[in-house]
Amino acid sequence: MDLSNSQSNISRGRVSPPHRTQIADDSILLHLDSSRRGPSYSSPPVPLQLMEPQTENHRDENGDAKRDGDECDDRDVEEFRILGHSMCLKRRRDGDSSSLLGSTKRVSCEFDMETRRSSVRSWGNQTLRAADPKLYGIMEKEKQRQINGIELIASENYVCRAVMEALGSHLTNKYSEGMPGARYYGGNQYIDEIEILCRERALAAFDLNPHSWGVNVQPYSCTSANFAVYTGLLLPGDRIMALDSPSGGNPSHGYCTRNGKKVAGASIFFESFPYKVNPQTGYIDYDKLEERALDFRPKLLICGGSAYPRELDYARFRQIADKCGAVLMCDMAQISGLVAAKECASPFEYCDVVTSTTHKSLRGPRGGIIFYKKGYKPRGRAIVLYQGNDVKEYDFEERINFAVFPSLQGGPHNNHIAALAVALRQVATPEYKAYMQQVKKNAQALASALLRRNYKLVTGGTDNHMVLWDLRSLGLSGKNLEQLCEMCHITLNKIIIFGDNGVITTGGVRIGTPAMTSRGCLESDFELIVEFLHTAAQIAICIQREYGKMPNAFLTGVQSNKEVVELGNRVESFSAKFAMPGVET
Repeated sequence: MDLSNSQSNISRGRVSPPHRTQIADDSILLHLDSSRRGPSYSSPPVPLQLMEPQTENHRDENGDAKRDGDECDDRDVEEFRILGHSMCLKRRRDGDSSSLLGSTKRVSCEFDMETRRSSVRSWGNQTLRAADPKLYGIMEKEKQRQINGIELIASENYVCRAVMEALGSHLTNKYSEGMPGARYYGGNQYIDEIEILCRERALAAFDLNPHSWGVNVQPYSCTSANFAVYTGLLLPGDRIMALDSPSGGNPSHGYCTRNGKKVAGASIFFESFPYKVNPQTGYIDYDKLEERALDFRPKLLICGGSAYPRELDYARFRQIADKCGAVLMCDMAQISGLVAAKECASPFEYCDVVTSTTHKSLRGPRGGIIFYKKGYKPRGRAIVLYQGNDVKEYDFEERINFAVFPSLQGGPHNNHIAALAVALRQVATPEYKAYMQQVKKNAQALASALLRRNYKLVTGGTDNHMVLWDLRSLGLSGKNLEQLCEMCHITLNKIIIFGDNGVITTGGVRIGTPAMTSRGCLESDFELIVEFLHTAAQIAICIQREYGKMPNAFLTGVQSNKEVVELGNRVESFSAKFAMPGVET
């Protein structure tokens, strides 16, 4: 940089202008030429300090060499040549001895860090409506669908506000692989407390002695719970026997289609064989079940299903299991709420293992649960897993817990376990018992109203919370009625009915009462609901006659039918009288 020209914009002076602070004698002012910027542009002089040429190794005031990482002046020093001499220019520092440039950089750096912090915090604290308007809009439409319609799916229910609060809590942030007291991560002392509390409440809800029964509350679903039992107690290829799905059983118990397709994991990894209901009565044929079990010799015999409206004979199941040396397991997913309220027979007196969902009639969050026997086996109970009677105590606890984790699952959903603890606390109250009594009364009212209109029900009625409506005599398929009802804001589900000739069709629909009972419906309300269902069935029959039974053709007829719209309006008016639990409307 050549500063020999007298017109240079760098001037030296001992006295600063009146409006500026005093500058040291060894300082100069750097004036930038602003003539090219226009008359309105003004650039203040920048104070610079004249220094001796710098060497490579700088030393501090004590003569010690500075380290490269030290805060030093080198970053603010530039080397110039004036009249052939090497000089250095340094910005003037304030009273705290920090350079203006360094200060500016630090302020800029701090501002950048705060900006980044604020950026993370801003989206981390947004409401769902602000963070994802599109998803929020879809969820709002689903909420309105639930509010404006009649919910008759037997597997569904409405959770209470407290359960929903636990589900949407900070507990979802914590990772907790393992069992209480034996986690794979730290920071789980309070999560342990929650899970232990949930287990205690689970045993109390079903009036179980903790010395005789254990429980695992970590399964993600009842299907997961069932497979954990299979994995813990059986070897690949071992035999399972359960109610056939067309007879009302659950596919997770090892269902195979008629052409041999293996549908569930239980049928893929184990050898499954079904027992069935009597096609004339709809009841389980226990004599034929015993005959098949003694031929098949299963290691696991399962009772319970998804669509069986009658009480199960657990004592008879126990006799059959003992004769063939099988572990007896009950899947009480549909009726667990009734069992807890002592409104139906309990499987715990006879079964070795009991699984369930935690929603449905139990009215908790979606998940699974496993109860297993502990302590000494009853005399004469020969289970083939133990090679006869040599082992006198159950060893289900370690095997099932290990199957849940680490064999099949990762970290449990702590928010679900907390929400389940809330629901199980309510299950133990008199109010819950009254609720389940009303669920049964409503199911009886529903069945009676359908029978009065000369409709056919599987088994002729119900002992629990569900009714199976056989539509085959009407020439109406369950799928078509389900489709039409959905257009009218009524949700129910089609079911397969096993016919006398062995033909499997969706010949009926399953109707459950827990959800609408949770919204406050009583017997008289279900009388009106049956009137809606009757109207829907008559409309469906007329549409089938005109458009045919094929689903696409039938749907065309539904979409152009004015009666469907009128029925839908009536259903909405009815539903508006019953608030949806757990949410603000």
